[in-house]
Amino acid sequence: QVQLVESGGGTVQAGGSLRLSCAASGSISSLNTMGWYRQVPGEQRERVASMATNGHQNYADFAKGRFTISRDNAKNTVYLEMRSLKPEDTAVYYCNYARLLPKRVDSWGSGTHVTVSS
Repeated sequence: QVQLVESGGGTVQAGGSLRLSCAASGSISSLNTMGWYRQVPGEQRERVASMATNGHQNYADFAKGRFTISRDNAKNTVYLEMRSLKPEDTAVYYCNYARLLPKRVDSWGSGTHVTVSS
């Protein structure tokens, strides 16, 4: 079992920046991905960005060029640097940890609120 603790959410004006952090603890697999999803009330949770232990990254189209994901494998921590934030980025952001082998198993953080005011 993996526990995830998120931090860094808050309220920012449009055009501003925020940095989210998520630390994983527990049964950490050597092959995993860590990343961020977000959800607006009434809508499906959507992937923002993810990064594997080998450094491979994936970004949603809306995140490309504005958001940067990074991770510190020694600390089992993933970061999401968000720049040029827009009101439509307002959501609850969830940290995700996925063990990949022998089959994918996902763990989720409790979420951190990001509010972007216009």
